Amino acid sequence: MPRLVIASTNPVKVAVATNGFRRLFPHAVIDSHSIAVPSGVSRQPSTDAETLTGALTRAANAQQAMPEADYWIGIEGGIEDDGAEMLAFAWIVVRSRDRIGKSRSGTFCLPPAVANLVRQGKELGEADDLIFGQSNSKQAAGAVGLLTDNVIDRAQLYEHAMILALIPFKNEALYPPTLADTIG
Repeated sequence: MPRLVIASTNPVKVAVATNGFRRLFPHAVIDSHSIAVPSGVSRQPSTDAETLTGALTRAANAQQAMPEADYWIGIEGGIEDDGAEMLAFAWIVVRSRDRIGKSRSGTFCLPPAVANLVRQGKELGEADDLIFGQSNSKQAAGAVGLLTDNVIDRAQLYEHAMILALIPFKNEALYPPTLADTIG
C-alpha cells in the first residue's frame, strides 16, 4: 500500500495528487495524508523557477515531516509576468526515496484586471475572488475554472501534470534512480 504525503491541505491539491496516482496506478490501494509545510518561496511565486523551487521545497519538507511515507508530493501554482501578459501555471513534484518526477501544468493568460491586482501584491486567488465576486476560489475551480466556466477547472488542469510527474515511477526501468535528496 503506497503511502502518499501531499504537501498541502488545499482540497484541490489533495484530490489532484490522490486521483492522479489512482489513475496511473489503478490497482494500488493508496494511503494518503495531507500536511501543511512551507514552500520557501513567496506567497505568490512570480517566475517559472520560483514556482518549481516552491514545489521541490514542499515535497522535500513533506519528506522531512513524514519520512515513513513512500511518496511526497509538492504542488505550487505560480505566474510569469513579462510586463505585457501574465501567465498562470503550476509545477508538480513527486519524490520517493530514490527518484524525483516533475511536470508543469498547461499555461494560460490571465485577464488584465486580474494581472493588475497581482502586480499590486495580491495573490492570484485573492485577485480572482475580487474580480469574479467569489470567495476562496483557489480551493475550488481556481482562475482557470472561473475563466472557462468550469470547462477546465483547477483540478483538471493540475491532474495531467500530476500524471506526467509520475512517469518515472511508472517506468522505473527507463528512469534510473536520482538523488532524491537533491533539490533541483
